[in-house]
Parts: sequence; C-alpha cells; structure tokens
Amino acid sequence: MIGMFLSPTLVVGILRAADISFANPNSADVAASQWVEYQAYAPKTIIELQPFRRGASVDFPMSADHGTATLVNLNPLINAWFLLTVRLGENVKTLSYHLENPLPQTQTLELSHTYPFGIQLSIDGRTAECNLWQDGDVAALQQAQRSDLPYGPLCGDRLFLRNVVAGTYTHLERVTAFLRGHIWGGERIVGFVRKQFYEDAFIEKAVPGAVSNASAVTAALPDGPPPPQIGAAFAALSVIPEHLGIAVGLGALPLEMGRWYPVHEAPGIFLSLVQPQTVSAAKWPSNKSTVNPLDSIEAAAVDYMVALDLSQFDVGFALGTDHPRVGWSERVLDSVRDRTLAGPDGVGSVAPLVVNGIVSPTTIGRVAVSFAGGFKREHGAFRFGALAQQNHGTHYGFIEQGVVFSKLQPELATLIVMDDGNVQMKTWTAGDDVLLPHVKFARQNGVPLLEYDAKTGTTSPGSLVNNWGAGNWSGSNDERLRTLRAGLCLQVTGKWRYLMFGYFSTATPSAMARVFQAYGCRYAMHLDMNALEHTYFAIYSIKDGTIAVQHLIEGMAEVDRKGGDELAPRFLSFPDDRDFFYLTRKRDTP
Repeated sequence: MIGMFLSPTLVVGILRAADISFANPNSADVAASQWVEYQAYAPKTIIELQPFRRGASVDFPMSADHGTATLVNLNPLINAWFLLTVRLGENVKTLSYHLENPLPQTQTLELSHTYPFGIQLSIDGRTAECNLWQDGDVAALQQAQRSDLPYGPLCGDRLFLRNVVAGTYTHLERVTAFLRGHIWGGERIVGFVRKQFYEDAFIEKAVPGAVSNASAVTAALPDGPPPPQIGAAFAALSVIPEHLGIAVGLGALPLEMGRWYPVHEAPGIFLSLVQPQTVSAAKWPSNKSTVNPLDSIEAAAVDYMVALDLSQFDVGFALGTDHPRVGWSERVLDSVRDRTLAGPDGVGSVAPLVVNGIVSPTTIGRVAVSFAGGFKREHGAFRFGALAQQNHGTHYGFIEQGVVFSKLQPELATLIVMDDGNVQMKTWTAGDDVLLPHVKFARQNGVPLLEYDAKTGTTSPGSLVNNWGAGNWSGSNDERLRTLRAGLCLQVTGKWRYLMFGYFSTATPSAMARVFQAYGCRYAMHLDMNALEHTYFAIYSIKDGTIAVQHLIEGMAEVDRKGGDELAPRFLSFPDDRDFFYLTRKRDTP
C-alpha cells in the first residue's frame, strides 16, 4: 500500500472543510475520482498526480477557427501554481504554460468572465483583465517564454511564467554524473573515491583558545535558544574555528564550547559550536541501544549548529532543475519495481510543470538564509531492510507550493510547512494524508535521527540510527562511513521554536543524534553529505543595494559565482540543479 485509502466520502468531507470547490457541478464525484487517480498504481501525468486540482475551460473565437483555454489551479488552498493550456484550432498542438501567482494569499486567478481571451486577476476587491491569447495571438506568453529568464513577467509583473532553464552543476557533480552514466562500474568508482578521499576530508579540529570563565560558557542569551549541557571536564574550553565564515557578535574569537552567539547583522540567527565528546553524558541519547559509541575522531571533530527563530522567518522549499527526479531510484530491488510504470508514483517527468532551482524574484529581497536540500532520487530509496520491501522501495517524497511531485511515504522523516506557515517535523504516517490539502512544502529524507513521542512528551533516537543498511545512511550493510554530513532539527522550548541546521564536519548518524538531542531538539532528520556543495549554508543581508553573503564554512563560497568583486549567491542569482530550503523574513520583522 502507498498509504491509508481514504474513502470518497471522507475525501469530499476534507475538501469541503478546506473550502475546495470544482468547476464541474458534480464536485463530489470529481473529488473522489481525482483521489482514486492519485492513489492508483497506474501510469499518469504529473497533473493527474494532483488530487486537489481545480480546473475550468472556455472556448474563444478565432478568425478562421475556434480555440479552447483551460486553467488548472493545482492546489486551491495554496493558490500559487497554475497550468494554462491553450488549444488554437482543431489541428494545432496544445500549448502549455506553468504560471506562478506571486501573491497567493491575496490574489486570485480565473479565466476572464468579461471576454474569453485571458485571465482575470483579483486582489482586495479590485480586478484586472490580462489579455493573453486573443484571436489565437499568444505573443505575450511567447515573449515571456523566450525571455530566457527563470520567471518571465506577465500582466504587469502580477503573474510569472515559469520557464525551463539549465541548472548549474558543480565540478564534482559533473564528474560523478559522467562516471555513473558513461563508465562501466562507475558507481563503484564513485563509492571508492568517496570512501578513500572524502572520509574526514572536511574535518574541523579544535584549535584551543584562551581559557574562559566556566560560569559563562553555558549562559543562555536573553533572546536565544537554551544551550546544551557541557561536561565538567570541558566547561572552560574555548576554541578558534579554523574555517568558520560567519561573523558573530559578543566579541571576537575564540568561541566557547556550546554557547550560542548572535550572528552579526542577522537578527533571529544564532551560532554555536560543539565537539560531541564535550556534551554531558546526562544529555546523551536516552536509548543507547540505537546509538553506536563514537570513535575518537568524530568525538573530537568540531560541529556547528545554526538556530533560526521561527517567529521571525517563513520557511520555503524549491526543487532544483534536475534533482530530485520523479522516476525510479536505481537502488530499488527488482522485486518491488513495476516496469510498467515510469516511476514509483506512475510519473516519469514533471512536464508540463517547470522546476527551475531559484527563488522567485519577488522573494529574493526577503531571503535571509538558504541551505542545500536532501538526497538525489538515485539515493533516495531503500535497498535493504523492511522499507526496501514496501511502497516500491519507499522513495523519499517532496512537495513544492502544494504540488505533489513524489508522494509522502509512511515511516520517513519529513519537514512540512503548512498553508498557514506552521513548520513541523515528524515521521509521516498513512493517516497524515488528511493533511495533504494544507501542505505547502514538504521534503522527506530517510528515517529520523530523533523522534518525538507526543503521548509521553519525550524524544529518543530513531530506531534505525545505527542500522546502516535498513536506515539507508550510506549505501551498504557493511560500510561504516564517517564523513561530512548535514541535518535539521526542531527545538521547542515553551513559546520558542527554532529550526536548527547542523553541520557535522565528520560524523556518523550516531554522532548527529547525540548532538541534536544534547541541544534539546524534539525531532531531527538527515539532509545531504560528503561535500561542501551538498551541505551548503548561507546567510544574506542587503547592504548598499547588494546582497552580502556569509557562508557557514569559507569553502562554500566556491559554489557561488564571482564577477570581479561581486558574488552571485547560489539559489538566489542563478538556477541550481539541486533542491534547497530558504527562509524569508516575516514582513513585520526587521
């Protein structure tokens, strides 16, 4: 089973509660049939994978023929993405355009009622007509499409056409892609190189600083997150980070172990560094049977935590131009792969929708943080353990702007952003499918590092943290790879909620679980690993009309583009092939 089967009656009830209606007067039947279509193990398009879509069509006259325009709101509760198809005459190919509404909370789109040649835009009781195809002339759409911009402006910039663009690949990704795609045994070569050369390649070692006042080491900032408990033997330790690229307040280096520092000129963002060995034994994971002992190398490696105050930020997620894909992962077993399907959800391509690896132009000015997302599809499924045997290998799911690109699978760690902006991290269940109409963004990436039990109010390591194969941590049952890794966690303390990014310079999942739990995280999940571009994290501020960038680690700047003294940051200035998260400042914060 993909998940719990919801009856048509229950589906209609969910849609009515969500105030989702359909152009078809028999809306209950439409809702039920679209849900059945969504659940079915059958070939389908990416549009047919959208269970909550709502569409309407209009015929329009042409000088020698007639045409038809259809506008589909892909998720009416999110109200951000639309598919416009225009058929110009009986024998002309239908043209498809992926439209983005830059003001989804206040602006609505529908086919024009006054004349059938365009779209009517409504905001605050005011409407405007946008003529896009009168008498078969689609020049405005074609001009936006030929602009070579990721977002082609339409209707006086009140609407954008999402265009297909080429994503930027790093040198490392080009080489590994070549090996995997063109060299026999290329995957083995990539694995060998990773094991021989990446293990500890980015390790951050502690350079001792001056001995600090032990009583101040774990002092909490008045407006920052609570610190972890540091063992007595390390209570006075301060270190000079070798490659830190972020400037912190409260004085210069060295930095005290475990203490939170406000990031310079970045309200609501805090930095802390820690070595796993310094964490008080009382704060180690409660269930030690699922956490391996740490070796001396990862225990002493310096790791960084960045806390993001969710009262000041909204969280977004975007797919890259190429990754993660929607087809089959090569990791899945032949016994669970249905070769009649192009992918585990019946979809092999995102077309006619467009994923373009860059934030919307109306959002760039408010972006405060971005960081790399999760694993590519080729690594985002299971080969070993129970999850390899169910749901076609349990491919990791993802949703952007309420549009399902890959179904969210039970038992996987999931970051969710709801339509009201609420950020959640949880292990997805079949019953959670009832949330889908309200999910704006979601990304799954394996099994949890930490799980929260709402009944007992306790957090413990995920059951597969120390199970390499079944947990899909690094690719094989016997490989125990210690490497650069990144992860996310959610800390909830009273009214405060922090999303925390963890950069682990060399670690196993066991070290990640120990550190995240020591920092009081309620839930934690893995992101990506092995290289700086895969664990990329940057903080932005606007200075003199330009974007100033602080990278968590200095070497991450190599992924950005340079033009003289100017730096064009990844995800904001040019399309990227990989998916990513971004945080924007709420409009009522500094």
